[in-house]
Amino acid sequence: MSKQNIKTSGFSLVKGKELTGDDYFDVKTIDNFTIAIVCDGVGSADEGAEAARRVTNYLMSNFKNRPQSWSIEKSIKTFIKSINAILYEDSMVNYERPELVTTLTLVIIEGDRLYGANVGDSRVYLLRDNELSQLSKDHAMEEEGYEGVLTKAMGIDKEVEPYYFENIINKKDKILLCSDGLYTVLDKDSIKEYTQNGSHYIVKKASKLMEDNLPDDTTAVTIDILDIDQVEKLKQQDLIIPTSLDKGMIIDGYKLEKSLIQNNRTWLCSKRGQNYVLKFAPLEAIDDPTILDLYVKEAWNSNRLKAGFFPKAVIPKNRTYRYYVMKMVEGVDLKEHLKKRKLSVDDTVNLAKMLLKMSQYLLKFDLVHGDIKPENIMVSERDGKHIFKVIDFGSMTELYSTTSNAGTPSYLAPERFIGKSISESTEIFSIGVTLYEALTQKFPYGEIEPFQTPSFKKVIPLSKYNKNIPQWLSSVIFRAVEKESDLRYKNYSEMMFELSNPQKVKPYFDKKASLIEKQPVLFYRTLFTISLIVNFILIGLLLK
Repeated sequence: MSKQNIKTSGFSLVKGKELTGDDYFDVKTIDNFTIAIVCDGVGSADEGAEAARRVTNYLMSNFKNRPQSWSIEKSIKTFIKSINAILYEDSMVNYERPELVTTLTLVIIEGDRLYGANVGDSRVYLLRDNELSQLSKDHAMEEEGYEGVLTKAMGIDKEVEPYYFENIINKKDKILLCSDGLYTVLDKDSIKEYTQNGSHYIVKKASKLMEDNLPDDTTAVTIDILDIDQVEKLKQQDLIIPTSLDKGMIIDGYKLEKSLIQNNRTWLCSKRGQNYVLKFAPLEAIDDPTILDLYVKEAWNSNRLKAGFFPKAVIPKNRTYRYYVMKMVEGVDLKEHLKKRKLSVDDTVNLAKMLLKMSQYLLKFDLVHGDIKPENIMVSERDGKHIFKVIDFGSMTELYSTTSNAGTPSYLAPERFIGKSISESTEIFSIGVTLYEALTQKFPYGEIEPFQTPSFKKVIPLSKYNKNIPQWLSSVIFRAVEKESDLRYKNYSEMMFELSNPQKVKPYFDKKASLIEKQPVLFYRTLFTISLIVNFILIGLLLK
């Protein structure tokens, strides 16, 4: 569950006037899941507080590094049993009796699913549509005179069997984890009312009810589900990833007609007389959760990015295989188009504005395209005009990402080769290279091969390849492909302003360019003046 979709809080107060207590909690969002833990160290044991701390830290650390092949359920049960055995053995060695004893309640939220477990009497509640439900199970005696005596706890026996549960969660759900210090003071209606306002509020209300003299340590952790993580929800769907695909196969009503890419995972298909493109998950996604995650993000982006810059795409609700569907875009990619002819100046300006508008649109989702280049731009004709659309949802990544491998070497900004993050400026560099190539069929710094260490030298003026390029457009492109990021456009809006206002564009040159390149008129005027002065001096010498 991403941080944008969830809100968490935790708060604890010790009993009476004491300074330290036996409760311990933690709540974190790690990668694509949120984990919350509450432990209540058993007060009758000398090391209850230490047990609570150790269990919490052990579980949090292990879930950060859990094997990707393990399910959440297996991880929860394995880690709980492991730390229980450690506590028990340490108690036997140091005390010859159970002393490292604590209750435990734990939840993990991934996508639209809640996984939980508890040992002891710390609880998990779910508040939905103003109804409060207890998800955990109390391991405590109910007989009169023995209320609250634990029948299970962490560290009390060599082996432990936690109570495990799973639930589907909805948007606006609220989850509460708490120690028994909370629910023994507040009744169910009060818990339901106060949970709405977070952990600090509910614990303070309990304390106030007891005149700030709580009879037991009291801890609460709240989790508000602001939205459901759709990527994780899609990832958890039980769908087939086909190991082979062949012409003529029919999948969910789509007939495969022609493989479009060498890896045989993207197909032209037909359904009810219409042509579509199906993109299937790669074979590696069957065994590699990381590749599956990348593909699911690609599919989700294709489905949610509804703008004219991209081909229309959907994820069918009733599909049985892992694929998504795109509308077939007529035409050829820009790379193919450039093999026959360069783009005109007007078409290049239109392309530049489209790429910048597309990039500004992606900012709303904290995304960048990541691989802007002619191969990812489709060119078609409508009413005698060229229309451009951007393809390849698979390269899209989060703005300021430093871990993404998105991009093609010849279009990458210099700082991307040394691990700097993807930004508006690095995307502008890719746009600039694409425009340079569109007008000249060349690369500003030459073609860069994979694994090559590039050297970004002087950019050859566009006019050498194309005399029709106006100076203002040449200056815009020169600034976009500037190798020094401090001299490049910082934001899409800067570049868009200059493209829209040619009369305000100042001449832009490589800072190492000679005076004759930067200002030829000034160069020749200066040369003429110097020559004139020298001639006057020579005449004066001759007249002597």
